[in-house]
Amino acid sequence: MLGVTDLFSPLTFSRGPAWPNRLGLAPLTNTQSHPDGQLSDEELHWLAMRARGGFGLVMTCAAHVQQGGQGFPGQLGVWSDDHLPGLRRIAGAVRDAGSVSAVQLHHAGIRSPQDLVGQPVGASDDAETGARALTTEEVEQVTEDFVLAALRVQEAGFDGVELHGAHGYLLAQFLSVETNRRTDRYGGGLQQRARLLMDVLEGIRSRCRPDLQVGLRLSPERFGMQLGEVRDLAAELLRSGALDYLDMSLWDVSKDPVEEQHREQRLMAHFTALDRGDVRLGVAGKVMTAAQARACLEDGADFVLLGRAAVLHHDFPLRAQQDPAFAAVATPVEVDYLREQGLSPAFIDYMRGWRNFVA
Repeated sequence: MLGVTDLFSPLTFSRGPAWPNRLGLAPLTNTQSHPDGQLSDEELHWLAMRARGGFGLVMTCAAHVQQGGQGFPGQLGVWSDDHLPGLRRIAGAVRDAGSVSAVQLHHAGIRSPQDLVGQPVGASDDAETGARALTTEEVEQVTEDFVLAALRVQEAGFDGVELHGAHGYLLAQFLSVETNRRTDRYGGGLQQRARLLMDVLEGIRSRCRPDLQVGLRLSPERFGMQLGEVRDLAAELLRSGALDYLDMSLWDVSKDPVEEQHREQRLMAHFTALDRGDVRLGVAGKVMTAAQARACLEDGADFVLLGRAAVLHHDFPLRAQQDPAFAAVATPVEVDYLREQGLSPAFIDYMRGWRNFVA
């Protein structure tokens, strides 16, 4: 454990720029883009406000790498060169505000709504969603499209990309023994189930510029994930040096594991205890105060990504720097308050689905 407690010390990486501090904007669904995946002025405004508000890293929402991999209405696209002008606007706005920029690369897999994509696809057939299994050739195309998306992000001027391997989306569907029942080279033991992820990483590293910052988001529970397997995979990735950072989405940074056999320590400790070499480790999950963020660093994390707190305060980092006791406002909050924080009507409507968030 590093024992760092200063949220506002720079965070250096083996590749790419240092972050000015250790607070990042989590990749948040916001439904603000146009139906074709083009950037809207509303989404640009939301992200630019967080960059000006002092976040060391500003990451986009999950951006889908294939048209048929869309996961929610109003999702930012990164599957076509047509998206490049909008992506350039984001990268420029974040850079001008002094933050580091990243795009989260995503494919929803079986979680793609049929009314958006028609026929959803995934690692294996899924009766509940009506998804069909990708063919081996289609998995190879998914790999290529993740890499092409990273090349677009690079061309647009971003500092990095994060692969969305969490929350039951496509990369996580391949990792899970419950949702991956394949018999080709992408199914079987953990190494085979991780092949898609590893191939994407290798493709990005071999074809993108050497200093492109590459992160990965994993979640160790829910959606068929087993803590022991996720921990083993995380350990392998940290040793490999292929990543610049690992972003652990824990649902709650203070929680204990769901699985009885792993409750000897808190969920976060299963990952902060891993040998990470030069790779940075971040955590996310219900961090709402400056004190909680500092506690994450004290417990061994290198950085903290904020979701709800960043929605409620576009300038959470600046406030936390001025007041070590700063805490996010209590919810529910009024619609006018969210407008002041840069949320569009579409984003506010989406937030109504979060329990006790919008008054």
